[in-house]
This record gives sequence, structure tokens and C-alpha cells, in this order.
Amino acid sequence: MTLRPYQRAAADFLYNHDRAMVLAPVGAGKTATALDAIYSLVQDAGYRVLVLAPLRVAQHVWPAEAEKWAPELHVEVACGSPRERVEALRSRAEVVVTNYDSIEWLVQQPEIETFKAVVFDELTRLKNPSGKRFKALEKAIKHIEVRWGLTGSFTSNGLEDVFGQCKIVDRKMLGRSKGAFLQQYFYCVNQEFNQWSARHGALEHVMGRIRPWTYLLEAGVYTNTLPPLHTVEVPCQMDMTDYRKMQKEFVLEFGDQTISAVTAAAAGQKLQQLAAGFVYDEQREAHWTHTVKLDRLAELLEENQRAPTIVFYQFQAEYDMLRQRYPHAGTIDDLDLWNRGDLEVLLLHPQAAGHGLNLQHGGHHVVFLSLPWSLELYEQAIGRLHRSGQQHPVWCYVMLMEGTVDEKMWAALRNKRSVSDAALEALR
Repeated sequence: MTLRPYQRAAADFLYNHDRAMVLAPVGAGKTATALDAIYSLVQDAGYRVLVLAPLRVAQHVWPAEAEKWAPELHVEVACGSPRERVEALRSRAEVVVTNYDSIEWLVQQPEIETFKAVVFDELTRLKNPSGKRFKALEKAIKHIEVRWGLTGSFTSNGLEDVFGQCKIVDRKMLGRSKGAFLQQYFYCVNQEFNQWSARHGALEHVMGRIRPWTYLLEAGVYTNTLPPLHTVEVPCQMDMTDYRKMQKEFVLEFGDQTISAVTAAAAGQKLQQLAAGFVYDEQREAHWTHTVKLDRLAELLEENQRAPTIVFYQFQAEYDMLRQRYPHAGTIDDLDLWNRGDLEVLLLHPQAAGHGLNLQHGGHHVVFLSLPWSLELYEQAIGRLHRSGQQHPVWCYVMLMEGTVDEKMWAALRNKRSVSDAALEALR
């Protein structure tokens, strides 16, 4: 696989700087970028690399991305039980990935001395320099010269948060004292509650100060006729028991009620419903089995700093659940509010957002909670944002339940062939 030009540039930047940060949007490929730089570091200098990441990212994203982008690297995940974590640390792995919640355990392990480089994935997890976890980590990695930070939400909660993130990477960026940082770039608005407000021009000054250490992917840098479209697969995992039963037997039982599929095509529909988290009975009542995709959507919206987002759903049951979770979300009747930038979430069905709708002025993020069966619907849905007049790169996130018809449908859409055929294949 080949890195995009900006990923190549970012990887080179990391490799050429012992202390560095990559600031790029969610889905920009920061993990692949870091893996490329890590591989070069391991090959050229023989360094052992520690990666700190959120638990889900550590367990699933880094191992999967390593197989794609750096299969030659030996990567171990130090999560789970203390025994499993110790085994990973004591292995001969060139890269060990663990989660931030394990920091206080990690700093007590003598094996931490074997690492010569550390990567902070989602650097914002270390925004509090006064925290016990931060202080313990800072002391434990004094011997580590190579420190790289990755984040897509550097200033999501305000300029104050950047100090801790910069300090853990390199104290030279903003100094050692947060008090001095606050005095220089803020003024106190409430001394009793320690509330500060940024001075005029503070953000520009701070970013200018840290720029020598920073690779910043700014919106619109890599534009041609249209801004780029970045499609990001969002893998999800669920209990497969009900799915397997429907796949093999065409029947499910919920208490005293039996839900069955008469034909293979109907079973394919049921499988897509189960991947979404529910299944319809004969009366079109939805029986929910999990909320994995909905939970992942909430995380994604938070990771993207609640940027205005269109969420495409496929089933009425999904819509009903979305309305419960996001009661202030807009619908097809609120397109003017969307284009004015007055909505954080807009819920649409692909069939309702086909030809002719101009939605590019309200945002540049879209999520497919479930995929449509039609390639045209899929492309037209994305085209509501990725069109003339869009000023920003468009980010399209596709929720894919691993091991289900979702993956078949996605492959079919990407290969531009019949999605319905792929759904039937999932039954075989």
C-alpha cells in the first residue's frame, strides 16, 4: 500500500525530528504515517518503540494498520491482564502498544527502560500536566529522546489544553511551567475558579511558537478542482451468535416470538439489520440486539469535535434510535438550517438526499451508519457535500461490522458491481 502525498510528507517530518507532533483530522491516516516513520526508525537505528493509545485503538487499530502498512514490524499489544501485558513488554517485539489507562502500571515495569522512542496516539489524553498519570509518565520516559505525538483535536477544549500535550513531547516548545504559559497567553477572568481566557492573537502566537516541531495538515492544502474526498472505514465488532444463526438457519427466536426469513434475499436483509443492531419481526417491530454502531458514532462525533455531520441511515429503526439519542438533530425538513451552519447533526436517508440538493455549505463530514444497496444512492449521497462550492476536504466515514454483510456490500460498492449479489454471497 502507498501513502498519500501528505502522509509521506508527515512521515518524513517525524523521521527527521526526534521531538515532533502531527496534527491532522480524524481519518487522515495518522497511524499509517507513524508506522512508516517507525519502520524507518527501527530499520536505521534499531530503536524499540512504545506506543500509547486509547484502549480500543491500541487493541484493534494499531495491530490491523501494522499488518497493512508495516507487515515486517513485530508489534505486540500490552493490554488485558497484568500477565498478558508483562509478556508483551518482555517479548522481542520492536513495537509495543498499550493504553493510557495502563500508564501507572507501565511506569513501574523495568522493561520501560528498553524503549528508545515513544508515540503518543491521541495526544490530547495527556493534556493535564498536573495529573498523577502525566507526572509519572514524564518521569519514567526521561531517557527516551524520540517522542512523537499524534492528534486530530489539539485545541478541541480550548488553547489551555495544548500546554500539557506540548510539554510531554518537548519542554522547549512552551516551557516547563503552565503558570508562565497562562500568564503569557491568557488573562484571568475568575481567580476563585482558576478560569482563564485567551488573549487576542494567542492561538496564532502559540502555533507559531510550536511550528518547528509540528506537521500541520490544514484543510484545503491538497485541493484540485474539488477538495479531496477522504473515505474512512470504521470497523465495528459485535457478538455474532444471532447473526450466525440467521445466516445458517434463516430463523431467530426472541422469547416466544420467532423471526424467520422466507427467502435468501429476505435473509440478506435480516443480516444487514442485525449488523446495524436490530431485526424486524413480521409486524415491522424492531428488536434491538446491540448498539455498537450507535456508540461508535457518538465517539466519532466527539473525536471530530462535534463538527457538523450528516448521518445517513438505511432503516427506520436506525432513524428512531438516532432521534432518541440526538433529539435536536435536523431532518430533510431542516436543510436551510444545515446550510446556515445551525445544525451539528443532520439525519438523512440516501433516497431523500439524491440529485439536486446542495448541502456543501453546512459542513464536510458524513457518516454512513448502514450502507445503501445502490451504488448510485451512495455516490449521490456523498455528492451532496463533495461538490462545487465546498471549501474543505470532505470526510466520509463508513461503519462496517466485521465479519458481516457490511463488508460484502462495501466491497461490492468499491468494485462497482451489484450489492444485492454480494448480500446473497454472505449466506454461502
